Amino acid sequence: MEPEIDDKTVELMNTSGMESPNLDDLSPKKNTVLKLSNGPVVGSRKRPSEGNYEKEKEHCIALFDQWSEADQVEFVERLISRMCHYQHGHINSYLKPMLQRDFITALPAQGLDHIAENILSFLDARSLCSAELVCKEWQRVISEGMLWKKLIERMVRTDPLWKGLSERHQWEKYLFKNRTSEVPPNSYYHSLYPKIIQDIETIEANWRCGRHNLQRIQCRSENSKGVYCLQYDDDKIISGLRDNSIKIWDKQSLECLKILTGHTGSVLCLQYDERVIVTGSSDSTVRVWEVTTGEVLNTLIHHNEAVLHLRFANGLMVTCSKDRSIAVWDMASPTDIGLRRVLVGHRAAVNVVDFDDKYIVSASGDRTIKVWSTSTCEFVRTLNGHKRGIACLQYRDRLVVSGSSDNTIRLWDIECGACLRVLEGHEELVRCIRFDNKRIVSGAYDGKIKVWDLQAALDPRAPASTLCLRTLVEHSGRVFRLQFDEFQIISSSHDDTILIWDFLNVSTNGQSEGRSPSRTYTYISR
Repeated sequence: MEPEIDDKTVELMNTSGMESPNLDDLSPKKNTVLKLSNGPVVGSRKRPSEGNYEKEKEHCIALFDQWSEADQVEFVERLISRMCHYQHGHINSYLKPMLQRDFITALPAQGLDHIAENILSFLDARSLCSAELVCKEWQRVISEGMLWKKLIERMVRTDPLWKGLSERHQWEKYLFKNRTSEVPPNSYYHSLYPKIIQDIETIEANWRCGRHNLQRIQCRSENSKGVYCLQYDDDKIISGLRDNSIKIWDKQSLECLKILTGHTGSVLCLQYDERVIVTGSSDSTVRVWEVTTGEVLNTLIHHNEAVLHLRFANGLMVTCSKDRSIAVWDMASPTDIGLRRVLVGHRAAVNVVDFDDKYIVSASGDRTIKVWSTSTCEFVRTLNGHKRGIACLQYRDRLVVSGSSDNTIRLWDIECGACLRVLEGHEELVRCIRFDNKRIVSGAYDGKIKVWDLQAALDPRAPASTLCLRTLVEHSGRVFRLQFDEFQIISSSHDDTILIWDFLNVSTNGQSEGRSPSRTYTYISR
């Protein structure tokens, strides 16, 4: 098919003093010579340039300048489509440098330093190192924009491990502040970043290899021994004991600061926030205590038997009992707590509950996990799979992890009710479980604490033998309760002790159960 000639092309040639060619003259050049060898590609014109070429060229350019941008693009596209591959290569070489722009240098030249800083602030550590080496202007923008400081601040805001390190190592005092004489230069944060990476590597290696510094609190109960529950923060540990008392310990000195008494049975569960401590007991009551004074603010009498577990958050509290029921409470204030609904469905003691704004999840000695709607308190579904009663669970982000007296741990998808994985390793009833986005930590009546790789457990291809990272053996009795964060595990036991397993402050002569495998991180030093 012969190419089509539009009116604009004909007009251009007429005004140029050129004769209208026949259609063959506008077809792709047929006599272009290409040398297909290891040497350069050579092309030849159809005809040599004649004397009127310069005049014709200037006239074409003058017409081209009169057209709209859209028309210019269309015309150039038509010209390029009629060229051979050799000519395309020349045009590409000509365009490449025109399309490359140093926008970082160009922006400050226009008085737009803040835009250049904002663009570079999205880089990770590896890219930021490379950017500093581009040229002096890029390095200046990074330095004056304090971009290493901003990178560290972004990590502290989004990663709990970074946040915890900033608090413990005291370099948080240099973050999130405007530029003043008290703020160190950009070079300080540049050198700080690899030190933080090294700290993270050390902590992860300590978790994998079981290296820790161990601290022990001897509770010295006078009558019945055993610590059934606990919770901690950076300043204190609050524990509930079998001797009916609640003891508050200083986190640093490990001294007992206060003893709360009032329950007439063992304190089986507790939770606290900045205002109140809420406890459940085998005396069937729930008590609300003021944190600072230890005064009893409220006593809830509803369950007929021992209150085995409780959770509260955002004005809602859920308690469960040996009487097989679950109570949902509205907490307007510590002194204004009203019963909203009683959930009945389990056929044995309800040992544990957890909830968020979507689901309430409960587990029982009847071997089932039941799911209820948080907003309507209507029953949703039952999760079945454990062969014996379920003693503990945690629920978060659609994942439920449960432990049972069949000595196993199961991972469930709460939305579809499917069991994703079964973890085996404990020799007796699994009594307590906690997990975060990296690991599961479980404690059992065999006196052992096991650390599991959560991400591997969620991968069906991961061999079962690789899932348990470490077994910690220090308790001489049943492990009743534990809590952990990125730096430590704190556990309590029937042996009347609270143990603090510190994976951050490990002495050089501390415990070591193997060498850490090498790891690769994204930071590259200049």
